[in-house]
Amino acid sequence: MEKELAIITGADGGMGQEITKEIARAGYPIIMACKNAQKATPICEQIKKETGNTQIEIREINLASLTSVNSFTEQLLKEGRPISRLMNNAGILTTPTRKTEDGLETIISVNYVGPYMLTRQLLPLMRPGSRIVNTVSCSSIIGKIEPKVFFEKGKSGPFFRIPVYGNSKLALHLFTQELAKQIQERGITANASDPGIVNTNMITMQAWFDPITDLIFRPLIKTAAQGAATAIHLALSEEAKGKNGSCYVNCKEKKQSKRMQNHPF
Repeated sequence: MEKELAIITGADGGMGQEITKEIARAGYPIIMACKNAQKATPICEQIKKETGNTQIEIREINLASLTSVNSFTEQLLKEGRPISRLMNNAGILTTPTRKTEDGLETIISVNYVGPYMLTRQLLPLMRPGSRIVNTVSCSSIIGKIEPKVFFEKGKSGPFFRIPVYGNSKLALHLFTQELAKQIQERGITANASDPGIVNTNMITMQAWFDPITDLIFRPLIKTAAQGAATAIHLALSEEAKGKNGSCYVNCKEKKQSKRMQNHPF
């Protein structure tokens, strides 16, 4: 039986490439949803060569632009192709604070608002058995959602990207839990993947001590393949088939804290 479409955001990044490879090996037609098609093209060609799956295409999407998200989803809705897997993998950790064209703080837009809109708008194309996997973060433990400043500044007070990143991932985690309840009757699942601390280009403080930190710290953290393994497990494994509203770490379901279970949203 022919498999239906898989969409992977940030598919040209470290973990995104690993996720794309494994879903390609499983035989799914894939859309690599990337910000820069030129950068993604050689990666796409290499994945096709490695996996033997030629049903892979690149489409541009900028999660820091709601216009871009709308254009991306409008095209898919016109085509009407059923979506079997939606992997909200893309994420950023930037310095300093920046606002998008929509007036949103950039980290909040890319890590939460963009994936939220993308998912909501693509739900009509999903059928029973479809799986949504959202990449969250262990940093959500320090997250705090302050309604008056969350969207425009990320948090009150001076901007510091780590707490804002944690806020964005907390919001995505809470969205995953709420979405799971709403789509359960349709036979669609939504789960969160926490990759842990992964050796990607995102891990830098953009400061003078980065080379020293890299020398000491990077060998101790996960490779991109290790970080991607949990999202791949949620997307493809039989064990995760009936799971909904769960968070997985190291390919195992993690017990939700009382704070996460009862957090206002």
